[in-house]
Amino acid sequence: MLDSGLKTQLKAYLDMLTQPITLVASLDDSEKSQELRSMLADIAELSDKVSFDDAGSDARTPSFDIVRNGTDVRVTFAGIPGGHEFNSLVLALLQVGGHPSKTAQDVIAQIQDLDGEFLFETYFSLSCQNCPDVVQALNLMSVINPRIKHVAIDGAVFPQEVEARQVMAVPTVFLNGQPFAQGRMSLEQILAMVDTNASARAAEKLKDKAAFDVLVVGGGPAGAAASVYAARKGINTGVVAERFGGQVLDTMAIENFISVPYTEGPKLAAALEQHAKEYDVDIINVQKAEKLIPATTPGGLIEVQLASGASLKAKTVILSTGARWRSMNVPGETEYRNKGVAYCPHCDGPLFKGKRVAVIGGGNSGVEAAIDLAGLVAHVTLIEFDNKLRADAVLQAKLRSMPNVTILTSALTTEVHGDGSKVNGLSYKDRTTDQIHRLELEGIFVQIGLVPNTEWLKDTIALSPRGEIEVNARGETSVPGVFAAGDATTVPYKQIVIAMGEGAKAALSAFDYLIRQVPVDATAAA
Repeated sequence: MLDSGLKTQLKAYLDMLTQPITLVASLDDSEKSQELRSMLADIAELSDKVSFDDAGSDARTPSFDIVRNGTDVRVTFAGIPGGHEFNSLVLALLQVGGHPSKTAQDVIAQIQDLDGEFLFETYFSLSCQNCPDVVQALNLMSVINPRIKHVAIDGAVFPQEVEARQVMAVPTVFLNGQPFAQGRMSLEQILAMVDTNASARAAEKLKDKAAFDVLVVGGGPAGAAASVYAARKGINTGVVAERFGGQVLDTMAIENFISVPYTEGPKLAAALEQHAKEYDVDIINVQKAEKLIPATTPGGLIEVQLASGASLKAKTVILSTGARWRSMNVPGETEYRNKGVAYCPHCDGPLFKGKRVAVIGGGNSGVEAAIDLAGLVAHVTLIEFDNKLRADAVLQAKLRSMPNVTILTSALTTEVHGDGSKVNGLSYKDRTTDQIHRLELEGIFVQIGLVPNTEWLKDTIALSPRGEIEVNARGETSVPGVFAAGDATTVPYKQIVIAMGEGAKAALSAFDYLIRQVPVDATAAA
């Protein structure tokens, strides 16, 4: 089953094994079982530390355990981990085989200290780019702590389970038979959910942190750029974020990042984090900012209170909390996000060349998106809830002049349809007749606005009517010593490259602010 090139690469990885392992398969007479048998046999032939045993007795077939011989350490896959999950398989082979993880030692210790019995089951899709992070995190936890078990299940191979458990999106995780979580999660995020004392311990660890020169709130492209530019000035820099990488983590294809013809969101996010770490930036992850307290005296410290109960202080703060796409909140939208449901026509439009798409929203952003897409795709249907478009007249005139555009007003999108791997249509209700109609198409671009992640800043800092942080040309906010950058601000055009530039600018402005401050002691002496 494995081609010669893949075998050569895999053999090099298997040479890193330090302990013998056995691949224990549970098979039947199905074609999938024979496919799995072939793959596992191929793997076993590549290393004298790997054995193959087809006498497994798991109720799910085909499935297999990777077992460290003579121990309870194991990882289980139900199905055939190809596609995006092949990397998960390779990592599982290495980790069960004794190759050490690069995970931080304090995180490993936290996993080892988890008390209780945990059986995780993760339903994944081979085409899902969000699933490997979850599968790999839970696999690692099961290797480190024998009280944790994990089964990674290909939903396409076990459709009856998927239907019975009402799994409508991947990844979906069950813990001890009960729904646990959906969507991309990091190892730290999973730990925070299962370790009931994690929040209190994290708050205790942060209590004694010295004040930062620059504290960046948010770890997306703007925050990462700000942290690198600040740290390069030789000043004490920290980043506090719910998840480093931000919204970029949920982006599949990035083709407009200048000098990089193609990359994927998770890869870019990992590169951003690695770059920040090279400058000894103190990254405080899985922490949500809850309140900003401005300095009470000129040159005093600014405080950021966290949901965990901890607080951080800094001489300057850069807010880069980003924004989230406003959702339609209809069935199928989450399931097919990044599988036909898209939110950025500039980023994803070229992927739909020659296809049929819909644009949801008749404001300026929606009409502009439809105009841009009409030059790329076979046909655009613009759907607007109101009885008329709300975009500027000049934009509407341009749109109506395009021959491959249909405009539907008084229309409410009710459901996104797909074939399990990608979008193939949507349903909408004609609000004048209440009739339901279905459109056959391949892509849906949601353009009903962004929601800045600034709710926690109300009554503290000047926000626009849209909730965006008001900034000037230097990235300064209405609060002295507080700067802002990226999609959370009033700066137009929400793009990765623009956010990075704004983050760098905010860091330079923060540094300039710092060097111009009169020391507090000197003020007191005067």
